Amino acid sequence: MEESLKSSIERFVSAWQQSSLEELSHFISSEYQGREMTGGKLVDFEYEECLEGWRQGFQFVSENKATWDVRVLHSVAIRQNEAIVTITASLVIAGEYFKGANLFYETFKKDPSDGDWKIVRSYIEAGLPVEYVHNAGESMPL
Repeated sequence: MEESLKSSIERFVSAWQQSSLEELSHFISSEYQGREMTGGKLVDFEYEECLEGWRQGFQFVSENKATWDVRVLHSVAIRQNEAIVTITASLVIAGEYFKGANLFYETFKKDPSDGDWKIVRSYIEAGLPVEYVHNAGESMPL
């Protein structure tokens, strides 16, 4: 994995675990497109809805004194300066997993104007059984 991508993933996960919208939003491309499957319903969304979703999620974490269990499972280059990173994330409240786990396929692309890695596409499976997602593989060292 390219060192700058690895560093970007580490900073992205750190911002996520800290529930820092200011830091995390740096990693979302203005051309972002997302798709989420939740409860059998498919929802498409773009940049503004993405940021609003993160804002609401981080607010929930703060209000409920929750923590994030974020695990990077895999990264694979799909084009020059583009990679898909597989991540699992769960909320933990009072030592218990809340509403299962989410599986993210984040497509990072290197921005030619500034060399930063940004998420341009996401596919998310939400509300999955934790025992399946957490046993999907070991977290890769960052």
